[in-house]
Amino acid sequence: MLDWLAIWGVTQAAGLIFKPILEDLAKDAAKDWAKDLLKGIPKNILEKLKKEDIEIAAGKALKEFLQLVQEDLKGGELSEDEIKKYTQPIKQFVKNQEFKEILGNAFKNDNTAIDTNRLQEIWDTINVSNPLPDDFNWKRITKKYLQKVKEIIRGIPELRAILDSQNLEQIEKNTRRLLVIPDFDLKRYQEGIRERYGNLKLDSLDTSGYAYNELKLWRIFTAQNVREAHQVLPQVHELPKEHLRRLRQADQVEAEVELEELERHKRVYFEQPIRSVIDVVNKKQDYKYIVILGDPGSGKSTLLQFLALNWADLPLDNVISLPIPLLIELRTYMRRREDKECNNFLEFFHQCSGAIAHLNQLQLDKQLKAGNALVMFDGLDEVFDPGKREDVITDIHRFTNDYPNVQVIVTSRIIGYKPQRLLNAEFRHFILQDLDSEQIQDFIYRWHELTFTDAIDKVRKRERLQRGIEASKAIAELAGNPLLLTMMAILNRNQELPRDRAELYNQASRVLLHQWDVERALTEDKRLDPKTIDYKDKQAMLRQVAYLMQTGEKGLAGNLINENDLVKVLTDYLKTIEFDKPREAARVMINQLRTRNFMLCFLGADYYAFVHRTFLEYFCAWEFVWQFKETQTLTLEELKNEVFGKHWQDESWHEVLLLIAGMIEPRFVGEILEYLMEQDGEEEKFVNLFLAAKCLVEVRNRSAIALTVTKLLNQLKDLTKYDLWYYYNLYKDEETNLVRDIRIQAVTAIATTWQESPDTKIILKQCATQDR
Repeated sequence: MLDWLAIWGVTQAAGLIFKPILEDLAKDAAKDWAKDLLKGIPKNILEKLKKEDIEIAAGKALKEFLQLVQEDLKGGELSEDEIKKYTQPIKQFVKNQEFKEILGNAFKNDNTAIDTNRLQEIWDTINVSNPLPDDFNWKRITKKYLQKVKEIIRGIPELRAILDSQNLEQIEKNTRRLLVIPDFDLKRYQEGIRERYGNLKLDSLDTSGYAYNELKLWRIFTAQNVREAHQVLPQVHELPKEHLRRLRQADQVEAEVELEELERHKRVYFEQPIRSVIDVVNKKQDYKYIVILGDPGSGKSTLLQFLALNWADLPLDNVISLPIPLLIELRTYMRRREDKECNNFLEFFHQCSGAIAHLNQLQLDKQLKAGNALVMFDGLDEVFDPGKREDVITDIHRFTNDYPNVQVIVTSRIIGYKPQRLLNAEFRHFILQDLDSEQIQDFIYRWHELTFTDAIDKVRKRERLQRGIEASKAIAELAGNPLLLTMMAILNRNQELPRDRAELYNQASRVLLHQWDVERALTEDKRLDPKTIDYKDKQAMLRQVAYLMQTGEKGLAGNLINENDLVKVLTDYLKTIEFDKPREAARVMINQLRTRNFMLCFLGADYYAFVHRTFLEYFCAWEFVWQFKETQTLTLEELKNEVFGKHWQDESWHEVLLLIAGMIEPRFVGEILEYLMEQDGEEEKFVNLFLAAKCLVEVRNRSAIALTVTKLLNQLKDLTKYDLWYYYNLYKDEETNLVRDIRIQAVTAIATTWQESPDTKIILKQCATQDR
């Protein structure tokens, strides 16, 4: 009697928890299921198969399927006892007739995917009281199962005919391609690197049409700093930027929704020393396998391109002894792999379209075995499908095993990154830091040196941008991101920061919400087709999210929204554009705004926030302006009384109010200034007047409200002589300090708001005289 368990590979599969299921099926009376499983095989081939062949193929297939299910459950961190509880539900599952037909479809010669949605529906129907874990992944399992079935088919001669017929055309295609054998031409490879990466691509950032005369990447590149992350916890780095800044400065974070363990990991991370990323890369003996993590626009891809260009710009005689930089954009590699153009990284360089230049894989293999290469895998996060991403990680791990002397760098965004497999492969993880003030100043200096020809204009614009960043905490925070800093430098050519910062935020959100992925031809989820939902829709949704957040318990100071409220806002908007399945699409949109667009972050406990508080304030202001100008559902009286009237005393609202002032016509701002001047602000230390002065700075054409401007100046001049109405002891600190602070603020407001006026110097001299 045949030992079916041994033939199926069950006996050899140590630790197979679902072995009892196969033991039952191995009994003679239970083997009719095998024919059902192999119904997908063409009839002319099925008729030639022996009964034993059918049972062998079906048993092996089911064994592989069960093992993959077990591995996925184990990967979800279930204990062995918890996994064992699924034995009986799975036994019922595999007996289902439709399940057997779906699983058997893998034997069809034209099958490339399995209906995972139907598998989930069948499971839910049969096992109502035994739901699978939330992170259980049918797609990952069935993808690997299809590969296992192909291996089973190859092992049975009669079944091999299925694969043979399927592969004939591909074999012929590959043969034709291999007739052209590429050289190992490093000079041509250098030229390819320079052509592809040498010039900064600014078309998507600068919509003015200005030509930057081939601005070279290596001349403007700023080497970022990194911190090593011994425990990569995306939650640590997903907090809003102001929370992270607080943590760095005060060693703690106000986080109502954070756990104590997470707090500990944050502190450990921020205790790590800051190093130059170039120093880390150059220490191959210490850091052979590296993962570089960072936010969108933080410079991950630019770093790898810079490393490649450093090599490509040297004379060929000088680089013979240097490692060859092999830069592979993973999104391109996966597309070519899916198109059957290649099976591995060497074949990609040997023959694929999308490679920088073709390099003979036999010669490349020799260089890799000698350790004469720096291999860089860019954009792991841009492989969206979890199963395919796992395949890429497997390929990278296999590559490091095949070529242990080669230094390898992988880049990915932090959010959504799962570190365990690359940690197991001995990769060290580093996180790119925001540019510090010195790096920002260095970038600004070199940008203006390289992009301006007029010496006077160059200095004027450079100093203007430096002042703009220094004057605004919100802009300074964004300037730490290289992409956003570049946008500021571009905008500064024709507009002034911080006054025109609303336009900066608009352009920045456009790039982050749309251009970033469109340029790369990336579509994360087909349910959100860019032709149906574009960046303007996303901006509209974020306006409404920010508007809702300001009505919360902590208002704008909180930067917090519950997931249910967030889903409802997005769902309601999607309904207005008659989007199919709006609630489902809303959840997909939240994930996209978080993982791709760098707008929202997940705090835990079902709460979300804006990554940058700046965007919360901008979108909130824009929503008020939208209601005032576009839909006209907000009147000027309501804008004055309900928006400015209720919030002028609240400092957390001031930036929103200033942005509103900069986004509406001067005549309306004039009426708001009149309203603020009418308020009795003495108890609030005249915040109303100081806010009015700041609002006036946002106005481009002051001549339209000249009388109001003069009236405000006179009130501020009066404040420079402010004194309390009652007698107080000049040597009593509290009253004396109050009077002095108000006078100083009044002088500062005049100096700042009327700095271009020739009369300002006279006023300031008078103030200095009266204080003597």
